Amino acid sequence: MILAAVHDTLLAQIGNPTPETPPAADKLMKLVRYFTWFVILAGVLGITYAGGRFAWDKSIGAGPSPKMVIGAMVGGIVATSAGTIMNAAIGT
Repeated sequence: MILAAVHDTLLAQIGNPTPETPPAADKLMKLVRYFTWFVILAGVLGITYAGGRFAWDKSIGAGPSPKMVIGAMVGGIVATSAGTIMNAAIGT
């Protein structure tokens, strides 16, 4: 009973705080935007590299297995999609 009274008394002393932006939030958002662009660029470069490697190996008739090329393309697609999804989630 006493604990409930102390609890109510303490809560009555605390005002309703107004929300505000955390310090350095704009710098953090800028860093997230740069990282998003880096991930999208890495994904596009991965897809481009995989396509070029596949064409080169096909033209010379030898080379690594297609698993490596498919892995690079899937990795590029995942990286590009993740960057786009993060960009949409942040709302920028």
